[in-house]
Amino acid sequence: MHIIGFFQSISAVMDTRTSQGAIAWAISLNTFPVVAVPAYMIFGDNDFQTYVTTRQAGIKDLRPMAEHLIESVKTADVARTDLPGLMGTLSNLSSLPVTYGNQAEILVDGSPTFESIFEAIDQAENYILVQFYIIRDDETGRGLAERLARKAREGVQVYLLYDDYGCLGLSSSYLDSLRQAGVHAQSFLNLVGGANRFQLNFRNHRKLVVVDGKTAFVGGHNVGDEYLGLHPTLSPWRDTHMRLTGPVVTSLQVPFAEDWNWATGEILDHLDWNIESKAADTPDGMEAIAIPTGPADPMETCSLYYLAAIHAAQKRLWIATPYFVPDEPITQALQLAGRRGVDVRILIPEQFDSSLVRYSSYSYLRELEMAGVQIWRFQKGFMHQKVLLVDDDFATIGSANVDNRSFRLNFELQVGIRDVGFASQVEAMLREDFSHSRRARPEDLDRQSWPFKVGVRVSRLLAPIQ
Repeated sequence: MHIIGFFQSISAVMDTRTSQGAIAWAISLNTFPVVAVPAYMIFGDNDFQTYVTTRQAGIKDLRPMAEHLIESVKTADVARTDLPGLMGTLSNLSSLPVTYGNQAEILVDGSPTFESIFEAIDQAENYILVQFYIIRDDETGRGLAERLARKAREGVQVYLLYDDYGCLGLSSSYLDSLRQAGVHAQSFLNLVGGANRFQLNFRNHRKLVVVDGKTAFVGGHNVGDEYLGLHPTLSPWRDTHMRLTGPVVTSLQVPFAEDWNWATGEILDHLDWNIESKAADTPDGMEAIAIPTGPADPMETCSLYYLAAIHAAQKRLWIATPYFVPDEPITQALQLAGRRGVDVRILIPEQFDSSLVRYSSYSYLRELEMAGVQIWRFQKGFMHQKVLLVDDDFATIGSANVDNRSFRLNFELQVGIRDVGFASQVEAMLREDFSHSRRARPEDLDRQSWPFKVGVRVSRLLAPIQ
């Protein structure tokens, strides 16, 4: 096994996309080959360029639809692609416009989120797009399935896209009943049969619902009873979603159409792609931008999104994430923000669902504390939200964590809102979360045992492959 690990470590050094990832794989393959060798066979990314080429070839098929959207933006009064500052940067990164006349409602925790999603689905008239990383065959999941099946029988076009890895435990009967009702249910990668084992490492972590091209939902919730606070150990469950109306909904259909095309080869050209009409009811609404990111992007869009937001902050930068394992550029950007006097706070859980992430989180305490960056640990159950607040007028809610998987491996989706009123609501929500949190200090690690400290150092070394 050590010999296999040695030769695989050479492959990792030659083919892994980042130096940190190459080092982490090389160390683990030579130190813990019994565990690392099977992991590398499943998750190693030595076929990455082949994947990118295939994915981008599929996106070319959607070019006429994307060009139509961009052309409509040029003649519309509800969108722009040439803005300066953070919004302009995010528009360039996402290749999607900043839109005006939007409305956004924050949905705190599971009950309000699913009540709002289910209500919108019940009112659907033309089509429903649903995309989740995890779907459970439990009460919540069956509630979704029953509504989707009913709307499909009524003649509404229903498209359900789910991630193979996240839905490994989803029963075939759940999917069969949906398909029999007329729901177009499709896995993202189709790992059954002769699928490339490499694909397992590229997961669609997006959470998106679009109803009739008019209403959309984006955030951190997947579909399962645990998101309603019913997990046996990780409860209460703290998460955030948002409900959106306005032109940004049209932009949010683009990543779904790309993912659907990748999974099925079909082009969803019958969706409502008229961006200008969406702002008719909300002429004084918010600026918004959809920020889809993924491993086939020309650049590492997700990490650049975080870097752009961090560097844009002048007064405040608050980030809530359950998985805080930043790479060196993000860590240094946070340190710089702290040094220039920005109120930088990172909110993470006290209770983790990953031991590696828990150990890793301790390793950042001292270097961030020295730069004035505060880390807070949420005490009231498990926190799963992915929220970012910059200064007094910009916030994002979505699916991306602050870790290598979100930066380089997962397909993620955030929505950025520039609006003072919305940002103040996000601030109030996070202040409430901070009131249920404790400030983490470097002394928290100093008080731990020697084996614990070793675990922290090893986990930090393995950060690029977590």
